[in-house]
Order: sequence, then structure tokens, then C-alpha cells
Amino acid sequence: MAILVTGGAGFIGSNYVHHVLATSDDEVTVFDALTYAGNIDNLRDVDADPRYRFVKGDITDRDAVTAAMDGHDVVVHFAAESHVDRSILNPDEFVRTNCGGTNVMCDVARTVGVERFLHISTDEVYGSIEEGSSTEADPLEPRSPYSASKAGSDLIALSYFSTYGLPVIVTRSSNNFGPYQFPEKVIPLFVTNLLDGKKVPLYGDGMNIRDWCWVEDNCAGVDLVVRKGTFGEIYNIGGGHEVPNRYLTDSILAILGHDESMIEYVEDRLGHDRRYSIDCGKVEQLGWKPQRDFPDALEATVAWYRDHRAWWEPLRARSS
Repeated sequence: MAILVTGGAGFIGSNYVHHVLATSDDEVTVFDALTYAGNIDNLRDVDADPRYRFVKGDITDRDAVTAAMDGHDVVVHFAAESHVDRSILNPDEFVRTNCGGTNVMCDVARTVGVERFLHISTDEVYGSIEEGSSTEADPLEPRSPYSASKAGSDLIALSYFSTYGLPVIVTRSSNNFGPYQFPEKVIPLFVTNLLDGKKVPLYGDGMNIRDWCWVEDNCAGVDLVVRKGTFGEIYNIGGGHEVPNRYLTDSILAILGHDESMIEYVEDRLGHDRRYSIDCGKVEQLGWKPQRDFPDALEATVAWYRDHRAWWEPLRARSS
């Protein structure tokens, strides 16, 4: 099977590429614009694999997408602008890439005739939930330009299934963490700050709750949905590890031998959702379960950033 992975040089995308090449005989083409969060170094260790190739391109460029997609059986569409804070500062770019780019991807896939199109989304499209967990049938209530643009891209992708019969499937994952995550996101930001002797900026009262999913577990879930998911359906993929941000912060501090004096409380993010939680029963029916518990995975993540300073230092320098 020939798979086109958009955004494959990014955090989750590159981990997915590693997963596919390690667990199957499939061929993988990565299509990535290499913007600030796309890093070709994330894929250096698969350069020699004859089943892998890289194409630089933007998902909003129809001609480039058509040339890259031709000859592929499956599209796994990770490419997106993905940081809430950036979306608050520059919403136009998020709508252009996430909505416009997804429309181009789906329309080209329809023309080319791919066998499966998996659109990668986020639990943030459901909005904040006080009790219980969001299911795939729940209404969408996004509250940031980022989550709104992702909700829009979900609907665009699903409309191609309803209107044209494009074999679309959607996954919505909770917060991922692990190797190769761009250091503006909370876990690598806090870890790299502490490794440099800097304090960590904690929003508001620190009691916003997120469900954390080890990136390799998410990639296994995504790959299972690619192969066994039903067209036109949505699958939530979460880690089952809901913790307040203060607990997450304290855990990172403890791993690195610091105390709460390294916390700097900062003004809360605009429209900061209080709690995300998703019901993953549907993907579990396909045979998926998260394999790594949160404390062990967090320690492994901290160790990875401690051991890969040469990877993240240039990224921090360029984004500062």
C-alpha cells in the first residue's frame, strides 16, 4: 500500500511515519511545507529506507498536491496549523491552512481516486465539558480560532463523503506528547525551560484539565483506523489520563528535581477551555487500547528532551 502523509515532518506525523515503516511493508511519501513546526530532522533516521520519500509542498497548492498524491492508495492528512496561542494572534492563517488546505486535499483525492482518506482532528472541536466525556455524535462547540478551524475542516472532509462518496474517515485525538514535539507546546516547553534553568509559565490557576495520550499510542490508533475504520465515521483516540495542568507541572518538576518555586503563574489564555474528555469506546471496538501509562510515558518524554538538546535548541532559538 502506498500512503501519502501530509504534515509528516511534524510531531505526530513523523511519529506516524516511523510507526508505519516499523510495523508494515507499506510505502510512505511525506508531503510537508516545512513551516516552523515541520522539521526534516524528525525523519533523518528513515532516510535510507527505500520505502520512504519526501516531497516539499503546501496543502493549499492544488498543483503540488495533485502531483504528490497521484499513485497513492491512502492519504493520512495530519498537516495543520495547531497551536491555540498562535491562532489567537493570527486566525487568518489557521482558516487558510486548516479549512482551505483540507478542501484542496479532499478535492484532489476525489479526482485522483484514493481508496481511503483519513483526516486527523482534535478533541478540542467538542469544546469544554464539565462532566462525562464527549462522544463522536456530540455537537461541536469550538472556542478558539484553532479549534474552530479544525471543526470546519472536519465538516469539509465529511461533506466530501456525503456529497461525492470520497472514502473519508476522521480521528479526533486528545493532547499528544512524546518525542519530536515542537518546544512551544506545554510539555516540551516546560521541560526545556527547566533544563535551561528557567521558570515554567502556568496559565491561570493551573486547574484546566487535559487528557494526555502518548504519541505512539495515538499513532497505533490512527493506523488501525486507516486499515479497519468505516468510511464516513469519526473515531476518538485518547489516553485516558485526565490531569489538571498543575498536576502535570508538578510531575515534570519532580522528574527534573525542582519544586514549585520554578512555577510562574501567568494571565490565563483567552477563551481557555476548562476540561476536555473524550469517550474512546468506538475505536476500542476495533481492538485499540493505549499501551503506556502516563507517569512512565512522561518520564520517557523528559528523558528524550534531556538527551536531544541538539534537536530542540535550534528550534527554540529560531522561535524566540
